[in-house]
Amino acid sequence: MRSITTLSKRFIADEDGATLLEYGMLTLLITVLSIVAVKAIGLKVSTGFDTVNTNLP
Repeated sequence: MRSITTLSKRFIADEDGATLLEYGMLTLLITVLSIVAVKAIGLKVSTGFDTVNTNLP
C-alpha cells in the first residue's frame, strides 16, 4: 500500500483534471457566445421582416 504522502504528491502533480476543467470552461464560453450571437442576429432579421411586412400593401 502506498503512503499517503506519495498519493498526495501524485494527486497534486496530476494535471488531467485541470485540463478537463479548462476544456469545459472553453466549451461553455463558446456556447454562451454562440447563443448571444444567434439571438442578436435573430432580432435584427425579425425586425427586418416586420419592417417589410408593415410596408407591404
